[in-house]
Amino acid sequence: MMSSPAEDDSALVAAVLRKDRKATAEFVARFADDLYRYLRSRLAPMYDQVEDLVHEVFLAAWESLPGYQGSGPLRAWVMGIARHKVQDYYRARLRAPESIEDADEEPVAPASAWDFDQLLEQDERRKNTWRVMGCLPEPYRMVLIWRYWEKASAREMGLKTGKTEKAIERLLARARAEFRERWNDAQSS
Repeated sequence: MMSSPAEDDSALVAAVLRKDRKATAEFVARFADDLYRYLRSRLAPMYDQVEDLVHEVFLAAWESLPGYQGSGPLRAWVMGIARHKVQDYYRARLRAPESIEDADEEPVAPASAWDFDQLLEQDERRKNTWRVMGCLPEPYRMVLIWRYWEKASAREMGLKTGKTEKAIERLLARARAEFRERWNDAQSS
């Protein structure tokens, strides 16, 4: 008699929780390809981060495995952890805007007082930009960062999010309009 996928999942979880090495290897083998594919699509073109996130997903899964209820497929549960790890990754990038800038760029010494004033004005504009970005809804922040800091195309953003190019273009238009409105409000106050 064949067992159902839910029974297979439950048996695998029970074996992993008993620290069965074969079951742990099967757990990794069963989900590794899907995780790599999913994370590559969400992190493109930052492929160097994929391996780290795969490890984080597996660690989080093992730590949370005792709480797995078996109410849905184990694959969906693991992929849900991956989705949250991707969100955490991008949230962390949003909290550290200086990491988005080019780290190799060295500050240029101003040649005159006018240049110094110009640098101060640019710095103030950058700070105001991040202040306004911090007030935007997260989807708007993400598409603006992907578009203007990471130079991602609508197609690339669509692949990361699972949305169509048209949907991304509409989201970008709304994000730009919201940014413009909040920028103008900040300038007038």
